[in-house]
Amino acid sequence: MSKNNRCSIMFVATAVLAVSAARGQKETLLIGPGDLLHVQVFDTPELEEHALVADAGELPLIVGGSVKVAGLTPKEAGDAVEEALSRGHFLLHPRVLVTFDTMETQNVSVLGEVRLPGAYPIQTSRSVLDVLALAGGITDLADRKVLIERHGTSEKVPYLLSNVPDLAMSTSVTMNPGDTLLVPKAGIVYVLGSVGHPGGYTMTNNEAELSVLELIARAGGTTTAAIPARARLLRKSDGGYVTTPLPLSDMQKGKLSDLPLKANDIIYVPFSYLRNFVVQGSGIVASAAAAAVYKF
Repeated sequence: MSKNNRCSIMFVATAVLAVSAARGQKETLLIGPGDLLHVQVFDTPELEEHALVADAGELPLIVGGSVKVAGLTPKEAGDAVEEALSRGHFLLHPRVLVTFDTMETQNVSVLGEVRLPGAYPIQTSRSVLDVLALAGGITDLADRKVLIERHGTSEKVPYLLSNVPDLAMSTSVTMNPGDTLLVPKAGIVYVLGSVGHPGGYTMTNNEAELSVLELIARAGGTTTAAIPARARLLRKSDGGYVTTPLPLSDMQKGKLSDLPLKANDIIYVPFSYLRNFVVQGSGIVASAAAAAVYKF
């Protein structure tokens, strides 16, 4: 066997091993418009190219037309190019390796209730906890139910940033360059009137929920001058508020079940019959708007 033939065989073998190794790795980075890709068709060097992914998400090939690659991993893009070359009868058994030359989108965007919202450069996949750390962590008003939007596919991935450290770390999901993380503001509920600490309270537990009795407990309980049997619940409806009686006294005594609250609900606990007589719903809503918001 000639030296040239041996070199040719070694090149093909090395190329095949490179494809196999690349495809054996678990890839998480997804291709998007604007990415510059390196396409290698082994044993057919004339089809090698460096091509830009178009805005429509397609990769133009030297032969075989254009292939949709946005939202695919490089391995999946290589499979798609192989299929296009086989389908067009350009090659019988093509072996294709697609890799990134440059990625147009190398930032993750972090929006909402984080201390330092903005775009942060990452070169590879990072956990959502790492990305939140880049943004300085969440604020005291953050909802723990956050949302990730995938680059290229716009897939929405929910994630619960649990208060339990082990659970938060064991369930953490990865973010890829180009992904967007949105941390919404937690809902706020209000308790006014004859309670220890009237004001607004954020719904920042894992369930993003509070019940009537939980809210009263956070507010330091009712005072000795309170009339819990005359408490009222104000709930938003069609742009206004609907006022309904709230049997708080029976709830505190265990005669009635606790009730879940919705964001922007207002509980009013009267001080006395005389003072409560002049307090109307509009006055309660105005007081809630000016109330201090507590983060615990």
